[in-house]
Amino acid sequence: MKTNEFDAAALAARRQRLARALGEGVAVVPTAPERLRNRDTHYPYRFDSHFWYLTAFPEPDAVLVIVAGKAPRSILFCREKNAEREIWDGFRFGPQAASERFGFDEAHPIAALDDVMTKLLSDQPALCYPVGADAAWDARAMKWLNAVREKARAGVVAPARVIDVHALVDEMRLLKDASEIATMRRAAEISAAGHRRAMQTARPGMSEHEIEAELLYEFRRRGAQFPAYGPIVAGGASACVLHYVFNDATLQAGELLLIDAGCELDGYASDVTRTFPVSGRFSGAQREVYQLVLAAQQAAMAKVRPGNAWNEPHDAAVRVLAQGMLDLKLLHGSLEEVLEKEAYKRFYMHRTSHWLGLDVHDAGDYKRAGQWRSLVPGMTLTVEPGLYIRAAEDVPAALRDIGVRIEDDVVVAEGACEVLTAQAPKLPDDIEALMRDAR
Repeated sequence: MKTNEFDAAALAARRQRLARALGEGVAVVPTAPERLRNRDTHYPYRFDSHFWYLTAFPEPDAVLVIVAGKAPRSILFCREKNAEREIWDGFRFGPQAASERFGFDEAHPIAALDDVMTKLLSDQPALCYPVGADAAWDARAMKWLNAVREKARAGVVAPARVIDVHALVDEMRLLKDASEIATMRRAAEISAAGHRRAMQTARPGMSEHEIEAELLYEFRRRGAQFPAYGPIVAGGASACVLHYVFNDATLQAGELLLIDAGCELDGYASDVTRTFPVSGRFSGAQREVYQLVLAAQQAAMAKVRPGNAWNEPHDAAVRVLAQGMLDLKLLHGSLEEVLEKEAYKRFYMHRTSHWLGLDVHDAGDYKRAGQWRSLVPGMTLTVEPGLYIRAAEDVPAALRDIGVRIEDDVVVAEGACEVLTAQAPKLPDDIEALMRDAR
């Protein structure tokens, strides 16, 4: 959410939920630091997702503190106003304006954090912070605890428990509210537009990086702030490399082009993969493999229903793909043997889904107490089966170096899931028609 569009009441409600989850104690949620790219040049700033979820505060050098209990309160520590630095780096809210604008109960300069924390932790039962996420914060938290322990002879009690705040917020982030889904829906629309542009632009002889530029242009033109991750633009055999990053080869006639790319809008990610023929028409073998992956995705999506277990979409996709591998003579034996021995992993080696939200691989456990968790309305995930047929002597010649992945973003809803990325064509005839019309 943009700082001029956020819902302060909704953010306050999230902070109150965290206070209730903690019960008693003090929770500390820092944002991400700025990172140097080279010498005195920084990477574009990107806030910590947990911090953003609870605050929508966009600046670095900021920490949220929530004091739980009967009368919970939220406190922001942030940079002070500084006219000289604002000339160089741009606007800063400062504590007073931040407190008023973002609905915090209090706000203080970030330099006061250590002194204030020592007071806040006195006689509290628990300290809740991102345990183990950063060595510097671990050391800082221990410094606070030791400072409180030094007051023991004065009757002050230090927290006896240390809790990972990320675990509490992860569970909150797993279910998206209406405003989050609306943002993700718009991010998906922008990403779909980028994929349509790539299909319309691609020609033999172009470079993969030219197609990447078209994607990024469309993302930014439509208002997305960043790509959600480095785009994968993989022609020919490179489509069989799951995390191909070079994007520098020349597109060849007759090859497929696999593009895995999504934008980030107001903090929320989209994650889309489409595979299409560089020349505008699928060959017979390419279409056969593509239809198999599409059928696997359709089988998986049919299992994205409330009450179904997390693993059911993956199992459905694997079963379709495994039978297809047998039909294509990539594997031999019975379907049950292929599934039991996991022989299908030679050509399909990753899971079918992951959570999606503020992070591309978003927060939330996949199992609880050793059991796959059940799908619930408001969960958002990807559905992304693939087939990666690297050239080998025992692979039929027509199938060698064909890589296909089809990935959509979906929301669990009552009945059929909502496909957020439906505007990116994926039926073979639709892809060919779009590419033909563009030429």
